[in-house]
Amino acid sequence: MLRNCDLPADRWAPALIQTLLTDRASVDLVDELMAIISTFHPAATRVAMRAFAEADLRDVLPSIDVPTLLLYGESDVRTGPSVWEPLHSRIRGKLVLIPETGHVLDVQAPERFKAEVRAFLRQVGS
Repeated sequence: MLRNCDLPADRWAPALIQTLLTDRASVDLVDELMAIISTFHPAATRVAMRAFAEADLRDVLPSIDVPTLLLYGESDVRTGPSVWEPLHSRIRGKLVLIPETGHVLDVQAPERFKAEVRAFLRQVGS
């Protein structure tokens, strides 16, 4: 993913979007995300990606002692099973996979995302 930050501006945003959405995303959604991502500075994105990659908090995960909801897009190519399976095994929480969605599932499936969050909050609030 870091190599995409070295692409020219007109190519790096589309390369990033391919890892965020599935091919089921509407043209309007792709265009909106393209407009947003095109305003990101590649150097700042590179720094943020490195920071995320270097933050290894696996040792603290078992100490999380609050209700936790893990929401993932079933078609997420950025954080697929190799990411969420170890997280879920170390955190006592609820895992929900939203079908036919990618990394930005709150944007690609907003109604399902909101419904899952609301249901989880109702459950832990009772």
